[in-house]
Amino acid sequence: MIEKFFDTCIYASRWLLAPLYLGLSLILLAVLVKFFQDVWLLYSHLLEMPERDLILHILGMVDLVLISGLALMVMFSGYENFVSRLEVGESEREKLSWLGKMDADSLKAKLATSIVAISSIHLLRVFMNASNTPDDKIMWYVIVHLTFVLSAVGMALQDRLLGRSKKSDSVIIQ
Repeated sequence: MIEKFFDTCIYASRWLLAPLYLGLSLILLAVLVKFFQDVWLLYSHLLEMPERDLILHILGMVDLVLISGLALMVMFSGYENFVSRLEVGESEREKLSWLGKMDADSLKAKLATSIVAISSIHLLRVFMNASNTPDDKIMWYVIVHLTFVLSAVGMALQDRLLGRSKKSDSVIIQ
């Protein structure tokens, strides 16, 4: 009876994550405000803005969009994997194709890919502004970016190896 009580409490504690996922939607709202603030700033200075600054500004906005997509992925798949299935009543045409299909491993792979993409854009912004950035700082940006890339490649290799070993285990079991 005590074990059943603890099992129920532990299982119900997953709902403590729900406010965190709701908080991610509020973060999306903050990014939305910042994005349109950047759009306003871009258009208010567009005619006197040099091309390089325009590109840097656009890269920053793309960075915000990628970060928003990352937060959305974590919010939806995390909620579905750890709290409860999303029952939003959308038609099959409107439903996100990956919703309900992304397990923790595929979320990890998508997160790693997104982080590398965000880091790439940030590194491109640094290179575009290289004349105003000290060389040692550029070196550290490159090192951090390569760390993200190597981590993503390492996770992909690990998943591939584990995926093959799971397949070979299932063949042996059959």
